[in-house]
Amino acid sequence: MPAPLARLVGELSRLPGIGPKTATRLAHHLLTVSKEDAAALASSILEIKERLFHCCECNGITDVDPCSICSDPGRDSRLLCVVEQPFNIRPIERTGEFLGRYHVLLGVLAPQRGIGPDQLAIDGLLRRLAGIEEVVLATNPDVEGEATALYLARLLKSKNIRVTRLAFGMPVGGDIEYTDEVTLARSLAGRREL
Repeated sequence: MPAPLARLVGELSRLPGIGPKTATRLAHHLLTVSKEDAAALASSILEIKERLFHCCECNGITDVDPCSICSDPGRDSRLLCVVEQPFNIRPIERTGEFLGRYHVLLGVLAPQRGIGPDQLAIDGLLRRLAGIEEVVLATNPDVEGEATALYLARLLKSKNIRVTRLAFGMPVGGDIEYTDEVTLARSLAGRREL
């Protein structure tokens, strides 16, 4: 493999979810695009590094400070949704169901990797609690997300704030026969009256 191609494959392999085979396919695809298209891709990568940063209030990714959500007077300032990463905001926003504000932790508790409460944006969360009536914990339903949610729930309940957690369970269109036990158990535990 020529050195420039090998270097590109190596760089692409460093991206999350991209293994050596996918990186090689992407690199070969980039060989087939026009020089202008390749330059546009390179330029857009450099632009996000130069123009985007974390919002001073919520830690979301923005090009204005505070971000458009934090500065929107139409948002319910009594509701705060806590997520792990900035990219977790967009799926929630697409639902149109949450009209409050957000706080991004910039990670989750992961003691085995040396990530404790001091490595997360928890202090910033605690500074934002004035006037907050409900905090929705929207961390992922994995071991680290659950541990983080439990830690935050204990911390926030001591401040007399209503703490809720996203409901988890069977997806719409799912089939009970093919649903794993953990998801089915969550569905049963989170059932509600019709």
